[in-house]
Amino acid sequence: MDLATIGLAALGGPVTVDLQDTDGKTTIYTVPVGYAMVPFAVLLKNPTASLAGGTEFDLGDGAACTTWLQDVDLHLMIATTDFRWITSNNIKYTVYDAGDAFGIIPVTGATADAQATAILLGMLFAV
Repeated sequence: MDLATIGLAALGGPVTVDLQDTDGKTTIYTVPVGYAMVPFAVLLKNPTASLAGGTEFDLGDGAACTTWLQDVDLHLMIATTDFRWITSNNIKYTVYDAGDAFGIIPVTGATADAQATAILLGMLFAV
């Protein structure tokens, strides 16, 4: 059995994600055929530049990544050695289906060109 189908596992990543204000969505993980996925947390680490201006990032599926967490503030990540666990709040979510592309998009992102490494933790379920 694959660990991802019996417990929490690193599903996606490490992936370099773009976090500047003008960047679009970066996909962290695409749910494989025959499975559904439930995200648990995203580890974001080692930004290449200060995210001081980055006050709104959305995570999830779709072009706008609005299906998991919205308005994530990363402005305190200013050193290249910083990391942050982004975890869900205690509300209802929808299970992600095969082909869904889970990612991150800067809404009010960093003012300078910045990337970071992202790793998605979650569980897969056979459907």
